[in-house]
Amino acid sequence: MADESWRLPNSVQQLAAIVQEPPSQYLLREQEPLGGNLAGTEMPEPIPTIDLGLLSASNDPEEAAKLLSALQTWGFFKVSNHGMETSLMDSVMTASRDFFRLPLEEKRKYSNIIGGKHFQMEGYGTDQVKTQDQRLDWSDRLHLKVEPEDERNLALWPIHPKSFRDDLHEYTLRSKRIKDDILRAMAKLLELDEDCLVNQFSDRALTYARFNYYPPCPRPDLVLGIKPHSDVYALTVLLMDKDVAGLQFLRDGTWYNVPAASNYTLLINVGVTMEIMTNGIFKGPVHRVVTNSEKERMSVAVFYGLDPEREIGPIAQMLTEDQPARYRKMKVKDFLVAHLEHFSRGERVVDSLRI
Repeated sequence: MADESWRLPNSVQQLAAIVQEPPSQYLLREQEPLGGNLAGTEMPEPIPTIDLGLLSASNDPEEAAKLLSALQTWGFFKVSNHGMETSLMDSVMTASRDFFRLPLEEKRKYSNIIGGKHFQMEGYGTDQVKTQDQRLDWSDRLHLKVEPEDERNLALWPIHPKSFRDDLHEYTLRSKRIKDDILRAMAKLLELDEDCLVNQFSDRALTYARFNYYPPCPRPDLVLGIKPHSDVYALTVLLMDKDVAGLQFLRDGTWYNVPAASNYTLLINVGVTMEIMTNGIFKGPVHRVVTNSEKERMSVAVFYGLDPEREIGPIAQMLTEDQPARYRKMKVKDFLVAHLEHFSRGERVVDSLRI
């Protein structure tokens, strides 16, 4: 039988502790699309920051204009006055760091490899390796379904540190409120009924939390933490590392660095599900994560998707004779499978649905 051990890479965290040079599977290739200088460029202006309390309470026209500008230029923005306590964000990030500092044997109790052979999305590990020449990302992750709540696989939710489960549950509740406030503000910008976008998310809609760990890398000039991609779900709420930068967004052919903040910051970005739902008015930006030679980096992303059994397509109220559908419809669960195929090749699945 052919050796297929390449399909199951070791923990990158463990690999980083023992190698002087990253294996070739992790190295950026000259012909790779969207490669370019990993150092990136400083942003031409500060990241837009939206006062969510002001926007939600009074639909302040100035905040609404800032949100529209952020969505149309960058596809991402920071939120302030969002109701999430700093102490909760700190607890979630601390619990995340504590998990990744556990012994490897302990972390592997939550492995995303079943029976040593079969990959599943949920659990601890790395992303799926589909081909022998696939370039790998310099990161480990813990990927958990948090909604629908009755579909949580608690066997994959760490019991150490002890606060992990409670922190994640509370964080999910607060994050959902933020998501709904943003969706209502976006609906108003599109001149839709205020709850039109919120109502796209049924009680069977998918929500995932992904804890990303990027260990120090000896060749940050050649290795990416995560390859270029657009998020597949509708909206992402990202809790950023407050000490170490690494996130970059692509705009007009240039990679721009998102600076680290002095305090824990929530960054919101549009995903390609929202791009399709809004018929291309709001686009899911392409982004990647670069590595650091000296410091580890953490982030926590909450992804908001739709019910996998429904169809995804432009919202009917968005369509007119002058603005026909730009994307064909597809069942959400099939769309997610197609995303994984495109992601492994560094491509955007949404581009394959254009009419």
